[in-house]
Amino acid sequence: MFQWLLEQYGMQLDPIFISAFSIFLVTLLYTLIRPRTNKLNLPPSPSKLPIIGNLHQLGTLPHRSLQSLARKHGPLMLLHLGQTPALIVSSDDAAKEVIQIQDFNFCNRPRMSFAERLLYSSKDLAFSPYGEYWKQMRKISTQHLLSGHRVESFRTVREEEANIMIDKIHEYCSSASSVVNLSELIYSFTNNVVCRVAMGRKFDAGEGAKKFSELITEFMNLIGVFNVADYIPWLSIINNFNGLNARVRKSSKEMDCFLESVIQDHIDPKKKTNSGVEDFIDVLLGMQNDSTNRVSFARDNIKAVILDMFAAGTDTSAVTLVWAMTELIKHPEIMKEVQAEIREISKGKLHITEDDLGQMHYLKMVIKEALRLHSPASIFVPHESIQDTKLLGYDIPAKTRIFINQWAIANDPMLWDEPEEFRPKRFLNTSIDYQGKDFKFFPFGAGRRGCPGILFATPNMELPLANLLYHFNWSLPNGLKSKDVDVAEEFGIILHKKSPLLLVPTPCGF
Repeated sequence: MFQWLLEQYGMQLDPIFISAFSIFLVTLLYTLIRPRTNKLNLPPSPSKLPIIGNLHQLGTLPHRSLQSLARKHGPLMLLHLGQTPALIVSSDDAAKEVIQIQDFNFCNRPRMSFAERLLYSSKDLAFSPYGEYWKQMRKISTQHLLSGHRVESFRTVREEEANIMIDKIHEYCSSASSVVNLSELIYSFTNNVVCRVAMGRKFDAGEGAKKFSELITEFMNLIGVFNVADYIPWLSIINNFNGLNARVRKSSKEMDCFLESVIQDHIDPKKKTNSGVEDFIDVLLGMQNDSTNRVSFARDNIKAVILDMFAAGTDTSAVTLVWAMTELIKHPEIMKEVQAEIREISKGKLHITEDDLGQMHYLKMVIKEALRLHSPASIFVPHESIQDTKLLGYDIPAKTRIFINQWAIANDPMLWDEPEEFRPKRFLNTSIDYQGKDFKFFPFGAGRRGCPGILFATPNMELPLANLLYHFNWSLPNGLKSKDVDVAEEFGIILHKKSPLLLVPTPCGF
């Protein structure tokens, strides 16, 4: 090589240069041919493209795209979403390892820039990183906001709002147009319940109701939107041109003004309502003066927690009810069976109360099956590994994002017989529930990051569904048949039905 340099360039090579260059060559050769004893045993990966990695393979319905990729590459699959390594978990065994066995190592959250901006630097529970602050917020949520006693104290709220919903449907039946937008009514029910529970009042009439609905809808859309800056940081400038940064700024400012006014109303004795039951803001304001708190608790903390409650409490229950009614209208024989159970248990009653729900076993199976087939949180909010670890024999580096495809697990033919079919009786004589103990069915998560609001969500699903099926028979409008029901999905932080559910109610007359 040195002779070639001399011949080509007539170079006079210094002995020091020759020695240094020789050392470089030896080092390079050693690096290339030495045994790779420290090479990581990473999970299998599909081929990727420069810059975007595997982002192009997610499609418009990532839970389904990732399920297809997992069938080819396995239940633990390493993708590269832009510059971000992402572990996709698609089996019950792998999920159990992440959420239960190695829960501590995988309980962190990655930084999500829109969540930080919308949730007061992630001062909420869902998106805050693991640490002392998160532990205290979890404790406050489970012991003070979502305990069994607290949930029971709001029973009257749920029953009143269910009755209001039923009365509205009766009004539709008496009008010229008997077609009901059931999706809209269900969302109104869950939203009103959460408003009264969280803030002591609801926003369901006039211009204020419209504005509040727009605020919540935009907040949910932005929390769930794909943000390229979270995966390819140097492309964050794109959000200045696609309008996302402007939308986040506007939503954050308007939501903050709204929440500030609600909190001020709670502080002002002239505006405080005396319902006899403490709402969430009452409880959280009381926490500010609690000397036992190990973290500071300011206005922004209260606002972030309230937004968490809206995001989880409104959408999850509502979308489950919409999917349940969608599947029941597709399967009229199942609807008749569950109606027979409900009407036998509540025979002669004007309204169903929560006292009746404990006996409605078929109803509970219908809700479980809706949660399984149409998992609301189809892909959980990502976890992040805290340190290097091994997972089912594979090396998982620190700072890897973990995406659990809960929908794929709940629709895995290795775990469920004919998973694509709506069959509530698959839960008959089984102990499977959604409390996070069975890793083939955990729609509310499990472990440290499991949803603390399961006790709150359960009656919010069971009570309205029981009343809808008790008071009315349901059919499709315009002569449509059950096979014509649209079940197209719309992906987001919650998996929605893409089109509203329009049905014709017929009062039962008892």
